[in-house]
Amino acid sequence: MKNKTLLFVSIVLALVLSACRANISRNGDGSATVTTTISQQELQEAINAAIADPLIQELNVSLQSGYLTVTGTRQRLNDASKSDSLSFRLDLTVSNGQLTATISNALLDNQPIEQNRIDHWNETISSRIGKFGVKNPNSSLQAVSITPEAVTLTWLISK
Repeated sequence: MKNKTLLFVSIVLALVLSACRANISRNGDGSATVTTTISQQELQEAINAAIADPLIQELNVSLQSGYLTVTGTRQRLNDASKSDSLSFRLDLTVSNGQLTATISNALLDNQPIEQNRIDHWNETISSRIGKFGVKNPNSSLQAVSITPEAVTLTWLISK
């Protein structure tokens, strides 16, 4: 009983500190299901931090039904008075209990963005958004839902 209480308190504390909204329910087998809701603003901040390009300005994340669209401008390195448009589609899915981000249709000034940059962005975006979830070694992501209002992650925490 003491371990279950400690687990429950740890989950609640981690979610309170992460600033996203969470709903926690206990399951009959002693595990817990935690549903975290991430706002558009929180996603925008996480994606901007994951991309970590000081030349990218005005990054905007738009929630669609089932995916996100990301747009912005990128100041030119050789001419600060000019900028190029940036856009991509972002899908969030579950793979082996972890969050996976997949960028597609990535364009900078209507030219495809190189794959190695996209691969890096996929990894860092997955990591940043995954931090909104449960910080417990016994947790696994079960589902991701994207609506025009928010992204919802559903986690299962084993006992």
